[in-house]
Amino acid sequence: MSTNTSNLTLEQKASLLSGENFWQTKELPEAGIPAIVLTDGPHGIRRQLAGEDHLGLHHSEPSTCFPPAVAVGSSWNPAVAQRLGAGVGKEGHRLGISVALGPGVNIKRSPLCGRNFEYYSEDPLLSGILGAAHVTGLQAEGVGASVKHFAANNQETDRMRVSVEIDERTLREIYLPAFERIVKEARPATVMCSYNKINGVYASENRWLLTELLRDEWGFDGAVVSDWGAVSNRVAALKAGLDLEMPGNGGTSNREIVEAVKNGTLDIDDVDRAAARVLSLTHNSVASPGHYDVGDSHALAHELARECIVLLKNDGQALPLAGNSRVAVIGHFAAAPRYQGGGSSHINATREESALESIREHAARLGAEVTYSPGFTVDDHAPEQATLMGAAVEAATASDVAIIFAGLSEQDESEGFDRNHLDLPAHQVHAIRTVAQAAPKTVVVLSHGGVVSLEGWHDDADAIVEGWLLGQAGGAAIAEVLFGAVNPSGHLAETIPLRLQDNPSWLNFPGEQQHVRYGEGVFVGYRYYTSADVPVRYHFGHGLSYTTFRTDNLDIEVTGPSSARARVTVTNTGNLAGKHVIQLYVATTAGPVKRPARELKAFTKIDLDPGQSKTVELGLDHRSFAYYDEPLGRWVAAAGDYAIQIGVDAGTIDTQTSITLVGDTITRELSMDSPVGEWFGHPVVGPALLQGITASMSEQQAHAAAANQDSMRMVESLPMKQFVGFLGDALPPEALDQLLALSRQPAEAV
Repeated sequence: MSTNTSNLTLEQKASLLSGENFWQTKELPEAGIPAIVLTDGPHGIRRQLAGEDHLGLHHSEPSTCFPPAVAVGSSWNPAVAQRLGAGVGKEGHRLGISVALGPGVNIKRSPLCGRNFEYYSEDPLLSGILGAAHVTGLQAEGVGASVKHFAANNQETDRMRVSVEIDERTLREIYLPAFERIVKEARPATVMCSYNKINGVYASENRWLLTELLRDEWGFDGAVVSDWGAVSNRVAALKAGLDLEMPGNGGTSNREIVEAVKNGTLDIDDVDRAAARVLSLTHNSVASPGHYDVGDSHALAHELARECIVLLKNDGQALPLAGNSRVAVIGHFAAAPRYQGGGSSHINATREESALESIREHAARLGAEVTYSPGFTVDDHAPEQATLMGAAVEAATASDVAIIFAGLSEQDESEGFDRNHLDLPAHQVHAIRTVAQAAPKTVVVLSHGGVVSLEGWHDDADAIVEGWLLGQAGGAAIAEVLFGAVNPSGHLAETIPLRLQDNPSWLNFPGEQQHVRYGEGVFVGYRYYTSADVPVRYHFGHGLSYTTFRTDNLDIEVTGPSSARARVTVTNTGNLAGKHVIQLYVATTAGPVKRPARELKAFTKIDLDPGQSKTVELGLDHRSFAYYDEPLGRWVAAAGDYAIQIGVDAGTIDTQTSITLVGDTITRELSMDSPVGEWFGHPVVGPALLQGITASMSEQQAHAAAANQDSMRMVESLPMKQFVGFLGDALPPEALDQLLALSRQPAEAV
């Protein structure tokens, strides 16, 4: 279908730029333009045929609930994200969807964000690689992606109007890279703008964000769609680069656009460009729909969930369970699984598979005995709690191992609100501690979308299994890990702190009076904890296995002024096959900005049989060593030393080596407002300046100045225009002009 709009009237063009209803665009049958359906779809298709809403309050058609992004992040496996995207795409075809709204790649700035279950990680590299894989898998099935929420949407509190106060370096290094990678590598059909303001300007009206950055710099050629209800001023948003407003508002926005063109406040070219981009979404699918089967889709959800489970703790090899064990299963979530979040992404699952059901099936095959006791209800104040607890203690006492299923209910975390603490419900903590006193061994299995505190009960448990939210087949995957049919291979995509107060965003989350200040800058998550040496319960990247691995032979080849290639060998030294995540971090103090202690710059997940070794190669490009230089407006890799570290996690380095990079040679343009320190530090101007000043001094004065270095440090921050007044005739105006001209010479990249 053509994207040529020349045969359309102004009114027809304007009608394409907002929804016909809640989920569909405008159909123009007289012009051969069909309507398309956009609907929620990060981890499954939420197709509503009646009772339309954006918060998951009304019925939707049955669809497979795959593992949400919180789980996929812990897989550290792009193949998991890509296969999940393909699964969502197949279901999208079945349900007549043109654009699935996802993935969400916002950074987990605070563990309190109510929508963290829809996001991958606190790290932009991990989020970007997984997000790009999801988009690739989804769009290969002919369904367009809508990468969201662009940008800096890291809280639910006051999300419709809060202004994120943030510097450009922090935006560029933390909150934008995932979007940038996906746009450049996966070419998503759409990007969805967020509700919030950025430095006082709504994302929907932010021309720097939607046009100068997204299109001009990154090369995005798809359509920008609003989050549902995110447009404050339709004409301003269209000028900024927002193409499609969703949902429709009965034609009000269309009339505003037409009127603005007629009165000269809006250029018709802006309308034509936006209409052409919306028309591009109505093109035929890029791939024919493949075979779809509900059972096959559930099996895929099961297979993907296996790789997302994190074994946090396993003292005394409490896991896997022995085949002849007497197992007491305790907890409401064992029988009634919590496997997805609340709000717009809530899926009407085709099946539900409880962990209890699957544990019983495994136990029957292996000869183990299983008893079940609810232990507690999701209502903290229910009168039957004491009775349930008594039965749980009785079951635990008679067992070899008690498995307690704990976590958060959907009422505790959802789109639309943030949490105000990290704690598990008090009655669940009481249940864990009481059962642990009665049972010979205690295993805790967690189900939740945002980080929960492990304090107050961590040491009572022999093993802790982090299940996050695993989708509709998560119960079976949990049972397989418990009995050792699957070797856990998940690793944390976010830090588990000891205290909420330790989180770097704590003093500035969620802000106040319609503003939130990102005062921690680039020191988000593990970047802060490792830099400030703040102890945590479990570091970003942590994850145990039922086997063991050894890392050897780290070798780094410098391939350019700011690029390198790493090779490392990993051996499975245990008795079981397993998957291992190689995490490569870069550490440096080079450059004029404060750098985190280390940053993840490459990773891969490999599968190893017992005794098997593999040598893996990881590439490190310019961005792997660079910081964003705000005055220069570009990425800079500073000359200097860099440590290349292979980490067990972000806080535990297994092996490392150092390299020296030539980096970028930066020649900064000076002005009379530049401080004295920058003048003397300039590689060309500095020596000439020093020579000019000392040439006008007597030998005695020159010796005195050289001996008194402290006096120079005192004036380093003084603007040059003030400093020259202290020099008298030592630096005449013509000499200053020559020095300024030298500083304007273009920078050389060596």
